[in-house]
Amino acid sequence: MVVGQASRLPVCHHSWQAGRLPHPFLPLPMNRYEQFQAFRAEMNEKILARGTTTTKRFFNLDTKAYEAGALDAKTKELLGLSASMVLRCDDCIAYHVDQAISAGATDDELSETFDIALIVGGSIVIPHLRRAVEFVEQCRAAGASD
Repeated sequence: MVVGQASRLPVCHHSWQAGRLPHPFLPLPMNRYEQFQAFRAEMNEKILARGTTTTKRFFNLDTKAYEAGALDAKTKELLGLSASMVLRCDDCIAYHVDQAISAGATDDELSETFDIALIVGGSIVIPHLRRAVEFVEQCRAAGASD
């Protein structure tokens, strides 16, 4: 092992007793998908409770824009995902990944959407692509279907 390199060796089962790992019977911290869902729900409730008419109208406009029309809801979510990746908005990416999967997007459709974002946005999109792929995995693990 190189000096300064983190060890990938198994950790002794007593490590949690020494405070180096969480206790094996305590709940694990939430993953990014769970954190995103909880934070979004909590903050949207607060924003809408305190928000002005303008805020509430914008939220409604956003919801209506992604409803099926000439384009189906899944296609609209994939468009929103591509735009969010180019704009480098991780919360927006997470939202549109979740919504696209809920609308029936397959992993192949998501991958092609990521490709479009890479072409349009260039290499600066790559870090957001990594987080998007991780979020897709967590979303699928949480019960979304492919």
